[in-house]
Amino acid sequence: MSQSPGVSVLMAVYNTEQYVAQAIESILNQTFLDFELIIIDDGSTDRSLKILQTYAAEDQRIRITSRENRGIPKTRNEMVAQSSGEFIAVMDSDDVALPDRLTQQVKFLHQNPETVWVGGAFELIDEKRRLITQIPLPEQDHEIRQLLQNGHTSFLHPTAMMRRSAVLAVGGYDETLPLAEDLDLWFKLSQVGGLANLKDAVVQYRLHPGSICDRHRAAPPPALQIALDRAWEKGIIKERIQATTVCGWRPGIDRVSRHDFMLRYGWWAFNSRQRGTAFVYGTRALTLNPFSPQGWKLLSCAALKPLPKGDLS
Repeated sequence: MSQSPGVSVLMAVYNTEQYVAQAIESILNQTFLDFELIIIDDGSTDRSLKILQTYAAEDQRIRITSRENRGIPKTRNEMVAQSSGEFIAVMDSDDVALPDRLTQQVKFLHQNPETVWVGGAFELIDEKRRLITQIPLPEQDHEIRQLLQNGHTSFLHPTAMMRRSAVLAVGGYDETLPLAEDLDLWFKLSQVGGLANLKDAVVQYRLHPGSICDRHRAAPPPALQIALDRAWEKGIIKERIQATTVCGWRPGIDRVSRHDFMLRYGWWAFNSRQRGTAFVYGTRALTLNPFSPQGWKLLSCAALKPLPKGDLS
């Protein structure tokens, strides 16, 4: 590894003992080797810190800070300040980076010097790392900006690789906007350079009950509306938009919504040729509503119907 690594991977950790080992290993097993992995344990009360210390003792590229809980925006800014790479890659501690993620994104940013942010498609997985589907995102800057003008965002923050110089130039994450600091940063970066997403999936994004999105699915955080209003005032988006709940591919807290989303996940999995996953979600739908004809249809198709043909995309 060079004295100043090509990429600084930033991982904030808070009580993700079930998943953090997979997240760390997915970075250590990247085909791109010239990176540092900066981790801040943000006051975890479970075994997360002990797991982090075990990995750090075995790999000198890992740098760990542990302290009291300060929240995600402050934690991310601290990691940015600690970083020294040309590029910054965001990594959530409950997700999994696919092996060529860093290689592909570094290559893209070298080939496209005007781009300041590159994300990518992502695979949706559940708490057991069962594949549900792959979610594509608009790839080209003009596509992303056209959607942005109408208030449609086209990014998933845990897929992001950014130019460190650009992040510093726009002031990093706004610490007054918890749960919307990533959107605000994306808006700010859109004013200083190009935006892009890779066609290939770069991350497996995990759905699980303990995630931040899951805990805040009932109502949008106030900071989200502030971020949207600021973008409108700056002319980044054309119309003033009312904030809605974050993470739109997650169910609400009521039984009907959870049933409907179990069906949705099941059909996504079936159409992605994941028969076992489809069966799991058909069973979950029927547990929520045993008299659901849609649930029985999903379960029977998962068990008996031939799987769709074609590539997962």
